[in-house]
Amino acid sequence: MTKPEQQKQGEEKQQEQKKKPAGFLFTEAYPAEVQEIVGRTGTRGGITQVRAKVLDGPEKNKVLRRNVKGAIGVKDIIMLRETEIEARSLSVTKRGKK
Repeated sequence: MTKPEQQKQGEEKQQEQKKKPAGFLFTEAYPAEVQEIVGRTGTRGGITQVRAKVLDGPEKNKVLRRNVKGAIGVKDIIMLRETEIEARSLSVTKRGKK
């Protein structure tokens, strides 16, 4: 193979690499504003259950109950990948009582 042929192949490879999309492709998500903190759940209380109002998308203005991991407060904006499934409500039980 001669040098000009090698250069052409190198240029073709560079053009192919430029055609590929750079970065990650993310799934579509919809913003929701936290309106109320319902309570904490999980075996150690690491999950917070909140009521959030969807701000955009096909389910706009719908209020959902969702479980959130990490620090969260009222008026925070969370991004929801889906807006159709709602978390189960917290059941109130007293320790040691049946």
